[in-house]
Amino acid sequence: MEEELSEFRAALEAGNKAALQEEAGDLLFTLVNLCRITGADAEAALRASLGKFTKRFAYIEQALAKRGKTPAESTLAEMDALWDEAKDKTNGEES
Repeated sequence: MEEELSEFRAALEAGNKAALQEEAGDLLFTLVNLCRITGADAEAALRASLGKFTKRFAYIEQALAKRGKTPAESTLAEMDALWDEAKDKTNGEES
């Protein structure tokens, strides 16, 4: 996995989109294989992560709406702070 991550980083630093896509695929394949070897359910893990992301992003959208803003009208720093708030509020709710 470390080797694939290193190759992904190298493609990212080089700005090579074709290599980046290839290395991203290799990295994903390696992670799925690691899950298989360890007995983790890769699909369930991804679904859980997507669920966390969806809840946290919804929190950001709602908090911004209360301020009369949309994500497009907000700074990255503002949304990052709200992301941290969302993580704090949902810690322990998800596994």
